[in-house]
Amino acid sequence: MDILLYIASGALVGLIVGITGIGGGALMTPLLLLFGFPPHIAVGTDLMYAAITKAGGAYSHHKQKHVQWSLVKTLAAGSIPAALITGFALESLFEDSEHYGSLLSSALGVMLLLTASVIILRSRIQQWASNSFGHNFVQYRKPATLLMGILLGVFVTLSSVGAGAIGTAILMMLYPALRSTNIVGTDIAHAVPLTLAAGLVHMWLGNVDFYLLGALLIGSLPAIHVGSLLSRRVPEKLLKPILAGILFTIGAKYAFF
Repeated sequence: MDILLYIASGALVGLIVGITGIGGGALMTPLLLLFGFPPHIAVGTDLMYAAITKAGGAYSHHKQKHVQWSLVKTLAAGSIPAALITGFALESLFEDSEHYGSLLSSALGVMLLLTASVIILRSRIQQWASNSFGHNFVQYRKPATLLMGILLGVFVTLSSVGAGAIGTAILMMLYPALRSTNIVGTDIAHAVPLTLAAGLVHMWLGNVDFYLLGALLIGSLPAIHVGSLLSRRVPEKLLKPILAGILFTIGAKYAFF
């Protein structure tokens, strides 16, 4: 019966992701923790899940010419080495996965709080960036992008959250002139190698449950497609604040308790 629960959970998360575009990690990892999986298994399995589910979206955006590959390369130049180093640090500094479980939980809480904030403040962030980052900032954009990639690499590896919503916010702030479709396409294209690298790190650490991963994918892949078809009929302005409230509550639990 457990496999049916995991398939249904994958379908639920996939449906919400298809409707709202909110990254699955922010929903899937807390759900796996709720089911009783330890933090390292929840994070590691969700990273592999994210890499697979986002690959189709990245290809679609590439075909529609929505991806700024130069930005993807700059972000990845920081995020992928950071993910690998973070994994090496977990293996070197802790005796086993049980000893860094609390670190993963705390990182998850922080990233959930940030994700919820981005969902609520997205339009204000975009407006602030348009007003604040003028021509004088152009020369600093590439090193700032590289630095943001490094931070994403660390925190996504620790929490499995952030490659979507936080990555989008970073691109909105640093490149306010980019169209929304380019921001989304570029973020998804970068999320694939980042979550794959972080997922492989966790697989090396023994933190991926392939039985669970298969069940989640069976449910989520068709559900994401259904959600994308329903997205025009569902009141997104109502759904996103509800999701943000849920993420705030869960994030506070893991960040502060």
